[in-house]
Amino acid sequence: MSDVRAAKTPDSDDFAARLRQLRKAKGLSQSELGELVELHYTHVGRYERGSSFPSAAALQRLADVLGVSADYLLEGDPKDAARADFKDRELLRMFQEVDRLPDDDKAFIKKVLDALLTKKKIQALAAE
Repeated sequence: MSDVRAAKTPDSDDFAARLRQLRKAKGLSQSELGELVELHYTHVGRYERGSSFPSAAALQRLADVLGVSADYLLEGDPKDAARADFKDRELLRMFQEVDRLPDDDKAFIKKVLDALLTKKKIQALAAE
């Protein structure tokens, strides 16, 4: 008999709690979330009780609507948590691309952003 190890599966209680917390943080009912991700609300209820897991496609739709990564929903990886509060999806995508650039390019982008933010702070102070 061969030594077959089970693939790591997400903890249903943690997944359920994260899903419920994110749904409530968005001010959505189970029915509303179900409509947004094209699932019947009973499926959302099962996911939140931990009695079943969504398909890969449904998981991605849930993540997109809730503004997090599928990894964060499943595993709760803290590095993915920041995405939960990121509203501008295009800007998030751009930052993800920047993160893959060489360090000298990232340093340049940081200087440009710092200059822009400093300018905005100065303008805000001047307007007061």
